[in-house]
Parts: sequence; C-alpha cells; structure tokens
Amino acid sequence: MIISNINTPALLNHELSEESNEIENTANQNQLFDENMKSVNEQIKRRKFLGIGLLGMAGLSLPFGARGAENNSVEDFVKDIIATETELFKQQSDSFETKIKLIEKAWAEKDFRMVRSLSDSIRNTGIQAQIEEEDPGKPLVGSGQFGTVATLPAAWKAWANGWKYYKVIGLQEKAGIKRKAEPVEVLLAFRSDQVTSLAREIRVAEISDGQIKEVTSQVYGVVRRGAERLCKLMFLADNLGGEKRSYLVFFGNPDAELPEYTSDLEVSGEGYHLKIENQYFIASLSKQTGQLERMLIKREHGVELYAGGPGHGETPCIDWAHDYVSEDNFMKVRIQYWDECPDYEIFRGPICTIVRRWGFPHSALHPIYQPSRLNIDIEYRFYAGLPFFHKFGKMKAVKQFVATALRDDEWVFTGQPFTGSLWMGADEKLKLGEIDKANEHSVKAFGYYNKDSKDSFIGLYLEHSAEEIPKFLHAGHSLLYYNWHGTTWSRYPLEKNQIVPEGAVLHQKNAYVTVAFTEADGPAKIEALRKELLSPLTSVQATLPAGIAAKENKRVLAREGEAQNGQISKQVLWDALRNCKDQQLYIADVNIVELGYIYNLSMDDDGVVKVLMTMPHRGRPLSSFFIWGSSSVHRASKTIMEALTEIPGVRKVIVEQTWYPEWNSNLISDEGRKKLGI
Repeated sequence: MIISNINTPALLNHELSEESNEIENTANQNQLFDENMKSVNEQIKRRKFLGIGLLGMAGLSLPFGARGAENNSVEDFVKDIIATETELFKQQSDSFETKIKLIEKAWAEKDFRMVRSLSDSIRNTGIQAQIEEEDPGKPLVGSGQFGTVATLPAAWKAWANGWKYYKVIGLQEKAGIKRKAEPVEVLLAFRSDQVTSLAREIRVAEISDGQIKEVTSQVYGVVRRGAERLCKLMFLADNLGGEKRSYLVFFGNPDAELPEYTSDLEVSGEGYHLKIENQYFIASLSKQTGQLERMLIKREHGVELYAGGPGHGETPCIDWAHDYVSEDNFMKVRIQYWDECPDYEIFRGPICTIVRRWGFPHSALHPIYQPSRLNIDIEYRFYAGLPFFHKFGKMKAVKQFVATALRDDEWVFTGQPFTGSLWMGADEKLKLGEIDKANEHSVKAFGYYNKDSKDSFIGLYLEHSAEEIPKFLHAGHSLLYYNWHGTTWSRYPLEKNQIVPEGAVLHQKNAYVTVAFTEADGPAKIEALRKELLSPLTSVQATLPAGIAAKENKRVLAREGEAQNGQISKQVLWDALRNCKDQQLYIADVNIVELGYIYNLSMDDDGVVKVLMTMPHRGRPLSSFFIWGSSSVHRASKTIMEALTEIPGVRKVIVEQTWYPEWNSNLISDEGRKKLGI
C-alpha cells in the first residue's frame, strides 16, 4: 500500500485504503518512503509536544516492503517510535474513565445505538482489566520459595532431568479418613525469569518410600503480576488417613510439552454448552443458560434425569435455581430467563472441568424490567473418577431491595424416577422420608432414591452462610409427586418479604451425589462421604523431608524431547518461530512466540514437528494467516511452514489450532509486553 500526503492534517480523518498489495515501482516507493519517514519523524516531535501519539491515527499502515536510507529496517523504525512515544498503550486504547464520559454524552444526546456500542466496549475494558489486575489471592508457596534440582539427591536429580527448579507442598489428613485420588487445589507463585510456560512446564511428583513418582495434575488460571507468574494447580493425592505426605512441584524447563494424562473425564462441546462424562454419570449443560439440563446415571439401566417440558414456559433444566420474586409479589427474576450467559469462564483438564457463570438475573418481561440488584455467580465443578460434582453459589446485592421470596437451590425431575426421599438434619444423620418439623430450618442434605433400581440423587449442603443478613435460614421444601409428573425440592434461605440490604452476600457450596443406594447401607455411605468432603486434605508450605534414603525410579519424568534429548534442539525450533510476526500489528514487530500464540511444540523421530497454536480472539479465527501467509507487510517475517521446514531434519510440519484455553494478555512474554506498551 502506498501512502501519499502523509504530512497533511487531513490524514487524521482519512481512512487509508488497503486495496493494493502489488509493488510496481520499487524506486518510486523508496523515494516516497524516504519522504514519508522524514515527515513522520517531524510529526512525532510535534505530536509528542501536543500530547498526541502518532499511533493514535486511525488506519495507519506503512509500506514496509520498501526500505529507506535513513530507516533501512522495520526494527529501526520501531525503535524510533518507542523512543519517542512513552504512552503507547494509552494511545492505542481508551480508558474506562473516557468511555464513561462518552456513554454519558451519548445518553444525554439520546444516541442509544452509541450507548449500546459503548456499553459493549466498557465490558471489554472490564474483561481486560480483570485479566491484568484482578487479585489472584495469596499463594500457598511464594515465588521466592524454591529449590534447585541440581541440589537434590542423585537419584531424584536424574529422575527430574530437564527441570531446573522445584517447590515443596505438604498435605495433611486430619480426619482419619482414607483418601484415593482426592483433588487438591493450591495457588502458587513463580519468578517470571524461571519459567516460560506454566501450563507446559509444571509437573507434580509424590515422595513415596524414597522414590518420587509423577501424579496427575492440572494447571489453570495463569496470570502475570509484575515479576511473578501465578497459577492454580490441581493434582490428585492419596492418603491412608492421618498421614503427612510431601509433593514436589517441578518447573523451569523450556523444552517441556503439554502433559497428556489419562482420565475418565471426557468433555465435548463449545463454550458452556458442554457434555461432561465420567465413569458415574453424563451431565449435559443447557446451550441457553449453562444450567444442568440432563444427567444420565451410568448404572444398570442408565436412568436419565430430566425436567420434561418447559415448565412456566422456560427452558427445562433439572437445576432450576437461582431466582427471587420481586417486591409486592410482582414478578419472578431468575437466571433461567437468560437468553445466554451474560458472562462465563471455562477451565477444562484431566482432573476437573469448571464452568462459572455470572450476571444479573432476567425478569419475565426482559428487557423492559431489568433490575440490577442481585448479582448471581454460579460455578459447577465436575471431577474425574468421582460420583459427585460441586456447585458454588454467590449472590451479592448491589443495592437494597425487598425479596418476596428467594431460592438458592431447586431441582426438578420428571417421570417419577425415584420412590422415596431422604434428608439430613442438625444431628447430621441421614433419614428416610420427609423432613420433620423440628429440622425444617436446619437441613444439611436432601435427595431421592429408588428402592428397586438403587439409583439416587442427593444434595449435600457443605457451606451455607450470609453476610449482612440478620436471619438466614437453612430450610428445605420437597414434593415427591409434583403436579403428578415428577419430583422437586427447593431451598429458601430468606423469610418472605425480607429486606436485602446493599452489600449483602449469600454463599453456598453443595455437592450432588449419585451412588448405588439401599435403605440398609445408603445412609452410612452418604454420612461418610459428607464427613470426607467437609474435611479435605490440608495443604501447607513444606521443606524436603529429612532422613529419606533417595531411591531410583527408572520411569523418568521427561518424555522424549523434554530433556534436551531430541534430534533437533527445541530452542532451534522456538527461535525459528520467532521469525513469524503478527503482521496485523504493523509496526510493533512482535512475533507469535512473544504473543503467546504457541501453546505446544513437539517433534517425533521421523522429523514431524507438531505445533499447537491459538488465535487472540474469534474475530481472527484463521491460523492459516501464520501457517501459509497472506500478507507482505513484514518482508522480514516468515510463515510457520517456511520457518520450520528450513531447519535441517524437519521433514513435515503439522499445525493445529485450538480455542482452549482461551488466549489472553497474561500469555504475552515480557519482551512482547514491552513492544506493545502493556
């Protein structure tokens, strides 16, 4: 593309054409480029004085195919820009405060289409601020707490060859209960200069009888905060009851690849419209609301729990909460009315799939009535190898209102799948039948069972609390034959017509269990499980246990290619990919490795290189832009195919694109962040 008249004021309002990609006259372009660079440099000085950045001009693109004498490379030009522009990021984006002023202006002018556009832009500003600034919490083990693999006993050092550092985590079992593959979650911090990719590098190993053995783990929620990177780490732990065990978390291996662990947890679908399966059940989430729509219990006859037709004209789900009835019994306001989730986050892995959704519930006549009073945040957690799933709930009042009624748990099953009900009261003993009068406000569990098929579905209430609510109830209500078509139970934590003050928060943590249940052994089984869930393994900071004789483990940690043992150096492959620039960022000169687009890189014995990559957002869905190339903005840039096939020994390149996990700015390297002004 040729730019003319670059030194005229009209450029600020001029949309530059990008139609021409052909270079017809190199000599003329070189001369034009020299003139343009001279003019640009003059404008940089003027705009710096005026507080206006060059990069704020809409539609700016430069003919990098032509090199001038003064600026003979993209790199030189970028250095000029960075040297003179100290607020690059502010020039390329608009702040929350600016957008608030713009939306207020549009509202005053009754330009409601502009209001809608700005509302969406503010939402995206909030998403980015959350990614960059949300407090991840206090890590169990800080970034400065680590050891070096080189100092480990010889047998352990050899086993962990390829990794440079480790952290120690201690787990204590205090309830005297035997545990098998219990999920443990911890927040850890790492020095940025010691890691390249936490998702690829982290491995967890248990110290057992002098050996260290790898255990299944899952990394998610990676963030970058200053000179640290933090992540949530989940791993599976065994315990015979009452034991203290030690685990090593290894990191610091740029050659590491995404681990592949085998588990019974299978997930399919996109977004929150997922089907989640383990050995006990198959759960299907609504494509409209993300609520649990159906569940198939994987026992003899495979009974399926569903809600039948659209009760009240709403999408039928077996999970019917959360909702409230507005003042004067005027209308229901509920998340079941969502046409789609206002906001959500998904984390998928071999141990756990997390589906979190939040927003204000909708009214029956949305958007005419759209009260922004009670924000509802719901999270499902489905696990590998466990017969239950968790639901966490949080409801926060952002302004005072009156709730005629409010529910934070409700389940509906059509088709009479169960023959009896069961419940747990203040004494924490499971009983059959309906809740008695003395325990109607102290329900700790509720559910149903079938005495013939032995199927069951039981809700265990593990946590139920409130802030700024003077009278908080733990009530339950059940109908075994609801309208002669099914079974339902509900929980109402507030009295009728209760004032919910601004700042009030309602919390819950429930576990929903489906196990083979008989009247003889079922109650003891459920009581034991609830006790176990209320007393999880406790994680603590720890040091290497003393007095252990380190033993050799022939099954080492590194897979082929992860310990500088591949036929081609991984560093050579990564360096080659640094020649692949994102050409839509015209002058930033930032490559796909710095941007964090490459999730994984591996090579087999036959010289086949596999690249797993993502794109920054679904507005740019085609990774082919980088694989084969579709632009000539950066003449110094190479396609992935070019960059890798030029390496001796690389016979074939396979590139796969993924949307999971979703890309965000925390994946950009330190160098990339500098170039982008973040």
